[in-house]
Amino acid sequence: MWFTNLLFTPGVAHSVLLIAATIAVGLALSRIKIGGVSLGVTWVLFVGIVASHFGLLLDNTTSHFVKEFGLILFIYSIGLQVGPSFFSSFRTGGITLNLLATGLVLLGALTAYIIHVVTGEDLCAMIGVLYGAVTNTPGLGAAQQTYSDMHGGEANSIFAQGYAVAYPLGVVGIILSIVLIRYVFRINMDKEQQLYNINNRRESESLQAVTLEVTNDAVVGKTMAEVQRLSGRDIVATRLQHSDTEDIVLIKGETRFSQGDKLFLVAKPSDVEAYAMIFGRKLDIDQQAWDKDKHNELVSERIVVTNNKLQGKRLGDLNLRATFHVTITRVKRAGIDLIAVPSLILQLGDRVTVVGSKENVHKIEGLLGNSVQRLDHPQLFSIFLGITLGVLLGSLPIFFPGMPVPVKLGLAGGPLIVSILLSCYGPKFHIVTYTTASAKLLMREIGISLFMAAVGLGAGDGFVETVFNGGYWWVLYGFIITFLPCIIIGILARVVFHRSYFTIAGMISGATTDPPALAYSNSICGNDQASVAYSTVYPLTMFLRVLVAQVLVLMAL
Repeated sequence: MWFTNLLFTPGVAHSVLLIAATIAVGLALSRIKIGGVSLGVTWVLFVGIVASHFGLLLDNTTSHFVKEFGLILFIYSIGLQVGPSFFSSFRTGGITLNLLATGLVLLGALTAYIIHVVTGEDLCAMIGVLYGAVTNTPGLGAAQQTYSDMHGGEANSIFAQGYAVAYPLGVVGIILSIVLIRYVFRINMDKEQQLYNINNRRESESLQAVTLEVTNDAVVGKTMAEVQRLSGRDIVATRLQHSDTEDIVLIKGETRFSQGDKLFLVAKPSDVEAYAMIFGRKLDIDQQAWDKDKHNELVSERIVVTNNKLQGKRLGDLNLRATFHVTITRVKRAGIDLIAVPSLILQLGDRVTVVGSKENVHKIEGLLGNSVQRLDHPQLFSIFLGITLGVLLGSLPIFFPGMPVPVKLGLAGGPLIVSILLSCYGPKFHIVTYTTASAKLLMREIGISLFMAAVGLGAGDGFVETVFNGGYWWVLYGFIITFLPCIIIGILARVVFHRSYFTIAGMISGATTDPPALAYSNSICGNDQASVAYSTVYPLTMFLRVLVAQVLVLMAL
């Protein structure tokens, strides 16, 4: 029968059907909530396990490709999402998060070793269980490679058996630990979101439009260029109202100040007092009053940068004041308002606030682009360039003294680091990295779904037999290795370091290198804090997982 052949005969149609059906059924079941909690995309894993148990299998080559490529897509999209805010977040809390993640890695290894000592289980089996429990394939590969190098020939199959048995419940255990922490501390998600908004106030929320009156004799008679040079500040001032004529003009470098002049500028709250000391006193006049003033002939409009030729150019290099007689006051990027200093590097998708006459503002649209439709076109070149560089970086062997085999970042770690770096520094090299939020979300969801489907379809064959032939102890041990360190470190992060629940969820997901847990964390957070925490700890965690695997194998010899 053609349908039976399609289901059980290896081939392209067979593979596509299995993967697509597994994902579709799993996502349909993801709507189920137990106690108000849904396991989300993890259902795809369970559907795959059930399917492969009944003989619906992928061939090994296809399974490995789909799993790794799905993981790369997922991780790369995470890097694009968190890249713009990664380094600022790392400076504010990255050291603490990495210390917590290191503790989680070492505590997991210690738990596995204690179980080996207490129960007498083979240490090689426990190494496999450990890396299945934390869903870390590179660590398993490092352990197998170290064993092969020390003994010659193939690695002991007990590594893979322990990994396969512990993996499914490892995924669930990590998510359950995140759920339990939420209930232990009775976390109210609405209040947590409010706390996040207060403690992570973006620059766009802190910029102020300020009106100052020139009363300082030190600046009277001086030009804006002279004031900037003497003060050592890039002052973004746009409009000046002369005290004698009350005419409102655009401020240029040669604009000269007189006693009683009023000027309108954009500044951070921390700079307002300094500017008041430079010019004079602050007035209670807002932007609307300036716009409605009968002497004002200037307009303020937002224009979108869609001209590829401007990617990577400094704002000061455009010389807009001299050429177009306009001033850019601020640049909105990824929801953040940045002050338009001359050194600011433009990126595709930036929304700039331009002040000038109507005619001049209209002229600058041709230079900047202002064609929103162009942004809908995906930048596939930068995505696949980043994946290429990421795979190369992840495959690069890094040698450490005393280690029998080199350490590698792997096919997840490499693309993650490259995507973060490209999203931050790509514009400096005129690489267009702008990707719409919907495109990043689609890439992320497709990637994690492919990954979970491939893992499930590869784990079900022989799974039940292994469990009932004594492997159920490995399942229990794996759950302990997963659950105990996550709970201990999670409580420590909350009680001692006062980290938000969103950060803890992302940190646990990153410290266990577990994409499904991150997908779950993202689904409950409603912001990018979990992804930022995940990306902050992931690179170091990957190094540690691989190093610990090799150390444990050396202890087993």
